[in-house]
Amino acid sequence: MASEKNPIVSFFEWLAPRFHLLDDLDKPGTIESVQKGAELRGSNLWTLIFAIFIASIGLNVNSTAVIIGAMLVSPLMGPIVGIGFAAATNDFDNLKKFLRTLSVATIVSIATSFIYFSLSPINEAQSELLARTSPTIYDALIAIFGGATGIIANTRKEKGTAIAGVAIATALMPPLCTAGYGLSQGNWTYFFGATYLYLINSIFIAISTFIFVRYMEFPKVSWGLYKEKERKVKIYLGLFTLILILPSIFTAYQIVRSSYFKGKANEFIRNEILVENRRILEKEITYQKVPTIELTIIGPKIDENKEKELQSKLKYYNMENTKLILHQDLSSSNIDTLKYEILSEIYKSNTNYTQSNTEMIAKEIQVFFPNLVSASFTKTKKFDMNQNIYVDTNIFDSEWTKLPTENDKKKLEQFIQIRTGEKQIDLVTREKPLN
Repeated sequence: MASEKNPIVSFFEWLAPRFHLLDDLDKPGTIESVQKGAELRGSNLWTLIFAIFIASIGLNVNSTAVIIGAMLVSPLMGPIVGIGFAAATNDFDNLKKFLRTLSVATIVSIATSFIYFSLSPINEAQSELLARTSPTIYDALIAIFGGATGIIANTRKEKGTAIAGVAIATALMPPLCTAGYGLSQGNWTYFFGATYLYLINSIFIAISTFIFVRYMEFPKVSWGLYKEKERKVKIYLGLFTLILILPSIFTAYQIVRSSYFKGKANEFIRNEILVENRRILEKEITYQKVPTIELTIIGPKIDENKEKELQSKLKYYNMENTKLILHQDLSSSNIDTLKYEILSEIYKSNTNYTQSNTEMIAKEIQVFFPNLVSASFTKTKKFDMNQNIYVDTNIFDSEWTKLPTENDKKKLEQFIQIRTGEKQIDLVTREKPLN
């Protein structure tokens, strides 16, 4: 009687075939497809130019959808995959040809985006564009997985080159456009940052292609007696790749450290500052050579001794060298003024006033002027004796338990102007008679 198989072994025997890459492999078709990618002329070149224009517009107006649309038509996949394929098969004649094609594509792309951004009336760098100026190791990971997607799709009998092209263009097109933007604005930080991002992305897409082509055992071009030269070339390529990626690892490390610092800073603020009905009006957390937490707070004042105690507590949040700056010179009268300014800002854009707003305005004013008893707001006309004409005006008639000061009247008039959108306000203030 045959012994039963171990269920774990059975599971892996069932699972393993699902990860095979050799079942629907099309080696002749792949080689032919890769060779076509070496040509960048005619329709391919014009497609690249139009795709760069589309991507540049997307970055300029900060539209992710437009950028993705440009990726759908981008022909950048060909030369990058070709470089990795040629390196993996020791075909250094084709490698040179693909490198020339990629160089042309790069120059044309940067020149196209340079022309667009030089003519565009929108010069401000949007978030989509800024995201391509500081390369990190995560960008290299995107390039690796994009390159893997590209070569796997390209080696199938049923090729999915459009989808694979998007995966690769994700890592290539926006940096090229950003480099063109930096060049057009004379911003060399943007230009070199985006160019570096494009370079490491290109390298890692090619590396992914190289690894999978070797795994799928495509035929190599024989070097005959030059085996030693092949080994040296691999060593040089490996060293070049390592040197290239080191700055991006450092940048990624800095991003992680900054994110960790901001998390700890917010934890410190929640636990130590936001107590005793204290509130934060402004907050600035910076992670630089001297990390800083700068806060503008209202509520119970923190005295000098308490501030020193808070500074010492930073070490318990792994922020020993952090500088704590507190702004809290807001008296109770200043707080009322601040409330007034905030509420006024909310209604700055509200210019459609009707009589039904009188009740709401009166209640809002009473927040700042508790002595207000009653109010009415009326649109009317007054006759100017000197000019012999009627002038549009707005009368705010109010009754008070204690009349407002001249300074209060000015603030009151300003508030009503902003709240109603009316420029001409005539204030009438009357003291309520005692019963």
